[in-house]
Amino acid sequence: MAMARTDHVAEYRERGYTVIRGLFDAREIAEIAAATEAVHADALARGRDWRHGNLFYRIARGTDGAPRVQMAQWIAWVSPVLDALRRDPRIAAVLAPLIGGDAKQIINQIHWKAPGAPGDFAWHQDSRFRKPDSAYRNLGDAYVQTGLAIDAHTFENGCMTVVPGSHRDGPLPLDTRGDVLGQAQEDHALKVAGLDPAAVEPLLLEPGDLALWSPFLVHGSAANRTTRPRRFYINGYVRAADCDRGEWTFRNGEPVPLGPEPSLVHFEQLHARPEPHYTA
Repeated sequence: MAMARTDHVAEYRERGYTVIRGLFDAREIAEIAAATEAVHADALARGRDWRHGNLFYRIARGTDGAPRVQMAQWIAWVSPVLDALRRDPRIAAVLAPLIGGDAKQIINQIHWKAPGAPGDFAWHQDSRFRKPDSAYRNLGDAYVQTGLAIDAHTFENGCMTVVPGSHRDGPLPLDTRGDVLGQAQEDHALKVAGLDPAAVEPLLLEPGDLALWSPFLVHGSAANRTTRPRRFYINGYVRAADCDRGEWTFRNGEPVPLGPEPSLVHFEQLHARPEPHYTA
């Protein structure tokens, strides 16, 4: 079992992202991968977009017309393995010097970048999704996104790409009129925002690596050009005092289990439509 680095804070604050290499070992990743595929099978069996409370499956069609699972949100409700992982003490140790020991969670999702499916992510900042503004405070220093590589992330399979230091500029005039998922990265979008496309860096990861990035970091990714899916387990955390929404995840550094009912996060109709239902 790898221990968390202690020098990641300065890099995170300077560049807007950092990577903890080998935080989870090969045996753990194999268990996580198996749990991920169980969720994938459940999502694929639904056939189209489906929701139950905060649990949500997003299904797209590939170039061959076959369904592809793009994303699953709040899988902690259906997978004990993935639930335990989001509350792992090693993650608490990584987060503590950045946002303290009392943390809520507002993101819990898996992305499958499948071959032959719309898999691009246009340039964006995660801060655009923190709505309403009144519920999400101090975005620059109270929120941390994390992503665990379940597979190797390479140029060929559409690794995440970032603009180092872009987090220091706060909200930028990136085109946010459409859905970033399924939209290609364009250099023009960076130039309009005053960023240099030549500054872009790839986030190359090995299975078990944990990436951390700021909600203001400009990032995106390209399509998967290989024959295998590229899986990424994303968990977003916030200093509890700076967010009115989300699930408590750590109190004084100790893991907190999910309660009997989901908490309001992004699904505004959670209490009006808590039952299982198709959304598309």
